[in-house]
Amino acid sequence: MNYASDILEDDILYGWPDVLQTLLKDHTTKRNIIWATDMYAKDYGEAYSFFNEIAVEQITGPLGKVIRPRADKSKEEQTLRVKDKAEVFTPAWICNAQNNLIDEAWFGRTEGLFNRPDPDNPQKWINNEENIVFPEGKTWKDYVADTRLEITCGEAPYLANRYDAVTGEYNANVKYRIGMLDRKLRIVSENAKDSKEWLVWGKVALRATYGFEWQGDNLLLAREALFFTFAEHFIAQYGEKKFNQLKKTVMPGAAYIISWNLWQMDGLKFGIPGYEPYVEKKPKELANQYTLMDDDSFFDEPDKKHEIQPFERFCIIKDFLHGVNLKKENLTSRDFHDQNAPTQTFESLVHTQI
Repeated sequence: MNYASDILEDDILYGWPDVLQTLLKDHTTKRNIIWATDMYAKDYGEAYSFFNEIAVEQITGPLGKVIRPRADKSKEEQTLRVKDKAEVFTPAWICNAQNNLIDEAWFGRTEGLFNRPDPDNPQKWINNEENIVFPEGKTWKDYVADTRLEITCGEAPYLANRYDAVTGEYNANVKYRIGMLDRKLRIVSENAKDSKEWLVWGKVALRATYGFEWQGDNLLLAREALFFTFAEHFIAQYGEKKFNQLKKTVMPGAAYIISWNLWQMDGLKFGIPGYEPYVEKKPKELANQYTLMDDDSFFDEPDKKHEIQPFERFCIIKDFLHGVNLKKENLTSRDFHDQNAPTQTFESLVHTQI
């Protein structure tokens, strides 16, 4: 494992040959996620422009440092991204304070949770070193399976606290990381009776953790952060030797879940960035209307990409826990059917919840 804030795509490519391609997958278009920015095109050419897919060969080998966390980018790049998409990342202490509010509401108390504010410094906190105690009527499994979503997630600092998104400082103390997924995995580590149960409930934690993001590079960084967060929590609990015995069988499945649960979307239109989501119309209105998915050649013809606006559908997500009996005493991986889990558009989900 490479313990650093900047995950090298080559490390994923050579450690798990198929996982990097999975982490680049866009399940709405059935293609790869797109760059959704033109900032790379001026240095690397047209293939890196807004509507182009991110390909493995564009970010590995000699190009292995193309995608970097915000903290590793130059001040000029950071400023340009603020102007272009109002990209401002949240420091860890604010993420922690807001995640604490979520947990206080869930637990129904403020004491004895993951940490408490440091009275001498509002930008620091004091960790709770004891195991988390659950309120009457709720169990640790309820917490792990409770849905969490980070909107416009950037590099997902609210979900995974591997590093401070502002300073880039790597957080080696896995147990006391403050991300929402980190907290779920800490609970798994405190309660699972063995590594087998840990893996079952660790993946439940992944299945219940969601986020969406506009820019393709940020989305890949967020997906990588969750992928390595899952691995690092397991290693902290059971050691690297045990992880190496399982990583080839366990981690591709984790990547598949992450590729669905962190997706690329325009949060105002619920569609792929740069395109108008297709809205169903009467047959007469549809006459001669061309939609993005009518022709598979769409992604192979860059010169046409800027001309085509309607998108066939809103972004889709999976409900991985649908129909799973989470109260089952001895839940195993065989109880989950990830490939066949139901899908729906995020737009329809939002409107049914309001």
